[in-house]
Amino acid sequence: MKRSTDRIRTTHAGRLPNSPGCDDLPIRLFRGETIEPGVIQAGLDHVVRRQLDLGIDIIGDGEFWKSRSFSYYSRHLTGLATRPLKPGEPFSTRVFTRERDMFAGFYKDLDATGTIFHVPGEKPMPAETVRMVANGPVTSKGIDAIALEIETFKAAVTRAGRSPDDAFMCVIAPGWLDHFIHNEYYKTDEEFIFALAEALRQEYLAVVEAGFILQIDDPGVVDWWDMFKPAMSVEDYRNKIVKVRIEAVNHALKGIPADRVRYHLCWGSWHGPHTHDLPFSHIIEMMLRVNAQAYSFEAANVRHEHEWALWRDTRLPEGKIVVPGVVSHATNLVEHPELIAERIMRFAGCVGRENVIAGTDCGLGGRVHAEIAWAKLEALAEGARLASQRLWG
Repeated sequence: MKRSTDRIRTTHAGRLPNSPGCDDLPIRLFRGETIEPGVIQAGLDHVVRRQLDLGIDIIGDGEFWKSRSFSYYSRHLTGLATRPLKPGEPFSTRVFTRERDMFAGFYKDLDATGTIFHVPGEKPMPAETVRMVANGPVTSKGIDAIALEIETFKAAVTRAGRSPDDAFMCVIAPGWLDHFIHNEYYKTDEEFIFALAEALRQEYLAVVEAGFILQIDDPGVVDWWDMFKPAMSVEDYRNKIVKVRIEAVNHALKGIPADRVRYHLCWGSWHGPHTHDLPFSHIIEMMLRVNAQAYSFEAANVRHEHEWALWRDTRLPEGKIVVPGVVSHATNLVEHPELIAERIMRFAGCVGRENVIAGTDCGLGGRVHAEIAWAKLEALAEGARLASQRLWG
């Protein structure tokens, strides 16, 4: 992938706002509805052109198709089914955390809204009544489903008539997919994770072979930390949870050139306290073991901005790139370009200007209002221009 050899390049973490006319698309996809091709074409055209107009260098498809539901993953994988929730059973690992125990009143009120983002105009997601489970061998169904996403994105880039510096597509990591697919077949957690890795490998290969950068989304490598009661020791968490997930990602990436891969981790995009986030200091060295060229992580929100200083003492391996979030998904405040430039300068001072690409903490789509999301990307591009002027003269 292109480095910041003459200026700070810009990108984002994946999800972008729904395009005009596609406001109900997430719920329709959640329900498994078929979407008219014309709606998809117009929606992707809007996503691509808006990024290019704002000056984003490395663009994505905005995760236009993505839904963390059975209707989505059953098109990609075998061995999946749904069953009714048992009495008292949570539908998601997300609702079983130590932070929720500490802020019980906040989360009770939050859950009552039907959303975890508080975006004005947001439609509450339908209540979950079933659990998605693996009840047989999980394998790839082939690349037809991901190929459709690839081809529609590629066509939208062609129709835009302008070539971005690079383009990327997101595919989930095996150790995050297990948040949505609950194991009821495999004997061990490790066996399940590696089965997911082998199945996802086909999609990783398809994205790279299509000429796109592959972004692996892996919040699970850190957010499992708060889901164990009682809490694990950091050493046990690293050895028993993180290690197997990093190894599974590398298994899925076997043979894929590192310079076509970027790895994204974050601490979950919901708008909550995040007081129980695992400190980055406990994971930064293990993150660098992933066979990727670039590493995307949160560096703008108020729970993690201070962690930029870790890079003073953490050696970035030769040829690697950091993609720090210099714009947050967790506030309606649009960052000033001067602040964005300052954040970029911190990282450039630690790892070298050519090794920094400016990004966002997490996906902006659905996390803030669409108007704010696009304004944040515009500010990101302007902040990168300011930083470039100071770094290159």
